[in-house]
Amino acid sequence: MPSKSPAQVLLEKADKKANSSTGWFSSSSSKWEDAGDLYQQAANSFKLEKLFKEAGDCFSREAECREQCKEDSEAANAWWNAAKAYKRGYPQQAIDALTQTITFLTRGGRFRQAADREKEIGQIYLQENNDLRKACESYERAGEWYAQEDAMATANACFKDAADLRADLEEYPQAIARYEEVANHSLGSALTKYSVKEYWLRAGLCALAMNDPVTARRSATNYANQDVTFTSTRECKFLKALIEAMESGDVEAYTGAVVEYDQVTKLDNWKTSMLLKIKRGIQEEPGLT
Repeated sequence: MPSKSPAQVLLEKADKKANSSTGWFSSSSSKWEDAGDLYQQAANSFKLEKLFKEAGDCFSREAECREQCKEDSEAANAWWNAAKAYKRGYPQQAIDALTQTITFLTRGGRFRQAADREKEIGQIYLQENNDLRKACESYERAGEWYAQEDAMATANACFKDAADLRADLEEYPQAIARYEEVANHSLGSALTKYSVKEYWLRAGLCALAMNDPVTARRSATNYANQDVTFTSTRECKFLKALIEAMESGDVEAYTGAVVEYDQVTKLDNWKTSMLLKIKRGIQEEPGLT
């Protein structure tokens, strides 16, 4: 018979402890505490063996023991350890464990940490499951919690990611509203003011993706009123060139503006895909005037 690994021996001990009946002189809370400690040791032992699913399962059992002892903070921690183990190839279990972590963190008023975990959920939805909608919801929830805790820079980063995803889902009005909200927050600080032109450009591209150069032009004027320096930026000039090309249905002028901008400021993937969508729109409706 093959010998048991140290992790399996610990797991059996933990199970035995958790399933034992409490005697006359011992309290049930000390039973759950001891079982929790054993599950934690088993989990760490499984991690050494690179058995991450088993490690995650043991941390989850530890968390349940901590809940039995009403140790919310330790339960939150155990669920988080479970999530970290599950992240090595078990995305759905990782999301479930992070969701449990968040329940305990919010109950304890620890919204800053809850936001961190919610953001992790968003990343898993995006990278592992390619679920843009769920990722977007997680980023927005995380952003709201960061904002409540006055962590505005982190909140804005989450809202910007959510806006990018809204645009990918072709929910352009919601994307525009988010970009403008982030821009408004960023205008107020010398540290973040430089990034405002980027948010406004993204909002403008969303308007063009809706085949709506009128709104795009009106917005650009609006932005220039909010910040007089916007008019002289490459972003503003680029946006105006795209608007003019769309209004006259001039695909060549449009392509020329994109190439020229890209030579100085490399286009990221998001902008590239948006610009392609807009270009298709111009090709389908030549000359909107």
